[in-house]
Amino acid sequence: MKTTQRPTSSPKAIILAAGVGSRIRPLTDNCPKTLLTVGGVTILERMLTSIRTCGIDEVVIVLGYMHEQVELFVRNTFPDLNVRFVINTRYDETNTGYSLMLAADLVAGSDFVKFDGDVVFAEEILRRLLSGVEENRLCIDRNMQLDSEEVKVVLSGESRVVRVSKAVLPGDAIGESIGIERIGVDTAVLLFAELRAMMNEADNLQEYYEGAYERLIARDVAFHAVDITGLEWTEIDTRQDFDAAEKIFG
Repeated sequence: MKTTQRPTSSPKAIILAAGVGSRIRPLTDNCPKTLLTVGGVTILERMLTSIRTCGIDEVVIVLGYMHEQVELFVRNTFPDLNVRFVINTRYDETNTGYSLMLAADLVAGSDFVKFDGDVVFAEEILRRLLSGVEENRLCIDRNMQLDSEEVKVVLSGESRVVRVSKAVLPGDAIGESIGIERIGVDTAVLLFAELRAMMNEADNLQEYYEGAYERLIARDVAFHAVDITGLEWTEIDTRQDFDAAEKIFG
């Protein structure tokens, strides 16, 4: 099997932050979810600070709902950041697969790290993700109570991912994918081609990006799990999640 030489430069970052955050209303009635404050710091500021500290200096942010607020915040808070914005004008009728597809041209020829824009996480999680040698890696937490809402991961052996989907039965899963992955440059080409093919079908507009991961896995593209169990993180979907984040990071 051919081994690909990974680029020596640091990867780029893609942050997906287009959604409305309807499940956490009224907190998002006048504020995009990524600008909610947790522990005195917005979700996005905490994320961008970790990204820069870990040596990533090019960032693409996919926006939709109240995108002007996010653009203004980033330019005022990080005036020297090399950042480009992509606007998903169909944010109210599409999902994360469509949003990720829109970033394709801005990360062409590079590895990238993809972040869900509503994840609050300890910086060590990103350091651990970046320190591995595998081309494609996703962070998983084994110590989670799994139900229908979690993106659940099934492994073969110690780390090879064979399923990553909300549709996985909780009893079959080893843990939860937290929404932070590193994608290698060669896989990125295949991934964006898969997303474009998916989004040509109207029935797929609400698909998550994990749907494209699973299609690639079925074609024997290797994805590996990075175990971040015990490190602090939370995804903020509901008011309960927000309150939990305040307790963890406050």
